[in-house]
Amino acid sequence: MRDPNFSHKHMSAPDRLPTRELLSNSGTPPGQNEASPRGGEINERIADRIVRVQWDLTNLKDFWKVHSSPHRSERLNEYLDAELKVLEWMPFQAYDQNERVDYLLLKNFLRNQLSEVHRDAELDSKALAFLGGFFPLWMANMIEARQRVDDLDQKKAAESLVHCTRLVILVTELIANKRETAEPVVAFRATKNLEEFKVHWQEWYNFYDGYDPLFSYWISEPYPKLQKSLQGLIDTIKKVCLGLDTEDEDTIVGEPIGRSGILKALDTEVIPYTPEELITIAWKEYAWCESEMQKASDALGFQHWRNGLEYVKNLYVEPGKQPSLVRDLTREATAYVRKHDSVTVPPVCAETIQTFMMSPKAQKMNPFFLGGDEIIVSYPTQTMNHEQKLMSLRGNNVHFSRATVFHEMIPGHHLHMHYMARHRPYRQIFQTPFCIEGWAFYWEMVLWDSPSWTKTPENRIGMLFWRMHRCARIIFSLKYHLGEMTAQECVELLIDMVGHERATAEGEVRRSVMGDYGPLYQAGYMLGGLQIYALRKEVVENGDWSEKEFHDTFLTANQLNIELFRALILGKDLDKDYKSQWRFYKDIKRH
Repeated sequence: MRDPNFSHKHMSAPDRLPTRELLSNSGTPPGQNEASPRGGEINERIADRIVRVQWDLTNLKDFWKVHSSPHRSERLNEYLDAELKVLEWMPFQAYDQNERVDYLLLKNFLRNQLSEVHRDAELDSKALAFLGGFFPLWMANMIEARQRVDDLDQKKAAESLVHCTRLVILVTELIANKRETAEPVVAFRATKNLEEFKVHWQEWYNFYDGYDPLFSYWISEPYPKLQKSLQGLIDTIKKVCLGLDTEDEDTIVGEPIGRSGILKALDTEVIPYTPEELITIAWKEYAWCESEMQKASDALGFQHWRNGLEYVKNLYVEPGKQPSLVRDLTREATAYVRKHDSVTVPPVCAETIQTFMMSPKAQKMNPFFLGGDEIIVSYPTQTMNHEQKLMSLRGNNVHFSRATVFHEMIPGHHLHMHYMARHRPYRQIFQTPFCIEGWAFYWEMVLWDSPSWTKTPENRIGMLFWRMHRCARIIFSLKYHLGEMTAQECVELLIDMVGHERATAEGEVRRSVMGDYGPLYQAGYMLGGLQIYALRKEVVENGDWSEKEFHDTFLTANQLNIELFRALILGKDLDKDYKSQWRFYKDIKRH
């Protein structure tokens, strides 16, 4: 078991963290003891402030639920701007190192939230103009009035629904005749906003129907016509502006954010590299992977690594046996880290792993299995066609799966999330792929280096496939958002560069550009892992820390940018305007 006083004993030692400074007597900032405009006090504990902000934002976003509404963006902008201003008066110099890190995490979080609000508002305004301007605003106002439970004039509401339906049909005809056009990213956002309106209208209708007799009398006829017209508009935009069939669930469409958006995201993630430098890092790592892949293939008697990869892909278990394989691989990884005392694995963490199966539809977005609180296994079902079955079998072969299990479960995501729920849980609001995905990928590197982790040539190919995959993720995701690659080109890159099955490549790109992932999410796997690996060399391999001490400290710190974790454990000087400065990857020239 881990010493319950571990964090206190090690994180407060003089050689770890600077001594807490006393609050200066030079004066008290205006309003020191006054309530902030958002309900907190300037002298509020920073951890308490983080919890309050998290719940404030949750409540505000739940209430102002129409994402494209100007009222929502105005309210969030007002709240975030006020919190950032109050934060400037917080007694940063009086904080200990953990509190200073919390301050910087919160500041970065608020700035990033504000940036996202501005970016969304800009794109939504373009989508609004494309849709004619009036009827989306009217719909947002109606839904927000229901949120406030304003009194409803049922007859006027019916008349408004009829008028709105006419406008929707008019806009549909204009788009169908190509008298109204928009670039794909704007058209795609318009369809997303319209889909959301349909959901909100359903809730609006259900709130009143049957409970208000006059509502049912007036609204039951125009309401379904409005919903039908909205679906017609969505289908028309998809067909005319995006070239998609009505039932098309396969074509990949996303929203690139551009170079300036990437730079803002990197600043939030405390990463001091440009997108171009990160792509260079990915190519350097890929060259190493390709060399090692060839060595492993040579050991199997293949002249080219792609032939070795093809051989490994066909080493899969028969349908119905994958859950048993995953169970056994999970036990192997857990037993290994316990035997070598690499990290503390609480008994409840190892005991409570649950296993579920991925639906065929979900496998289009997640072609490999997922982990965390539970493990969700991807494998073919009888409803798939023959090609889909083979691609799923080959993509989830024994040796790919072995490498995936320790990434997803123990010592990867499952262990990490167990700690996150129990140690400084308020930091979960700062979840970043560089931390949560970086930790899981870091173990891929550690186990590769370890002579005690069994690695046959087939195992090595399985591990290297994933490392090549992480390299490709950096390249295609950044180039996509830079506007240098299309979604289809990203798919082809994964097939050509890594050896993906087409179905798994499409799933990866679809998840990257159409899922609920940030623009740096895919890059965060390898880059976060490289950060943790570099820090390990700095504090473990020089003998200052044991491996277990380093790993347990990382887990109990919860979610934070890796550079701030480094500053935390090394006692680096921090100020309230701290900027990223740790260039963790050597031999990369500044762009």
